[in-house]
Amino acid sequence: MLTKRQMDLFKYLDSYISEHDGLAPSFDEMREAIGLKSKSGIFLLMKGLQDRGFIRTIPNRARAVEILKYPPFFNEGKDSLEPVEIANDMINVPVYGKIAAGTPIEAIKGNGEDMVQVSSSMVGAGNFYALKVEGDSMIEAGIHDGDRVIIKDTSNAREGEIVVALIDNEEVTLKYMKNKDGKVRLIPANPEYDERVLEPNRVKVQGVLAMLLRSYH
Repeated sequence: MLTKRQMDLFKYLDSYISEHDGLAPSFDEMREAIGLKSKSGIFLLMKGLQDRGFIRTIPNRARAVEILKYPPFFNEGKDSLEPVEIANDMINVPVYGKIAAGTPIEAIKGNGEDMVQVSSSMVGAGNFYALKVEGDSMIEAGIHDGDRVIIKDTSNAREGEIVVALIDNEEVTLKYMKNKDGKVRLIPANPEYDERVLEPNRVKVQGVLAMLLRSYH
């Protein structure tokens, strides 16, 4: 299932790549074409298309995106292995407090009385909660100070995902997580911050990033 924004981006990607001999548009070009105010929104739309198997980015090549399959009836002669619908289903997600995207801080877990609404097709199945980001260590992943992140409540994460990590049962942070030589690496998306390398028993995954929300004032 694709949202209207995802479908709009997919159509733009297909048209641009066809007209530019396989070269994909830049994030700024995508942002302007879709009418978004920030590149972080494009980052999440691209992630959604990749997670659903419609596109893939080609490693170590700039502006390289491959179309893997098409929505049904997208164009004559193009077909997909799964149906695509425009989603309008919204779910309420409780807001639980703050999380650091810089120096780890203790999460402020409230009672969840505050809610935000998101499309279920954007986040998929599962249980979710929202946290407000404090800090700038994930800025190159499009996550800014003051943003709200929608987190899928899970203790399992795939290699390289952005996770909510609980350290020593007292610190919570938002970072990329990778494993190497029996250690857990918590990696920022800002060169001004150092990654942390920890013993596995010191780190618990409390969720993975599902979506990013930003307010403009």
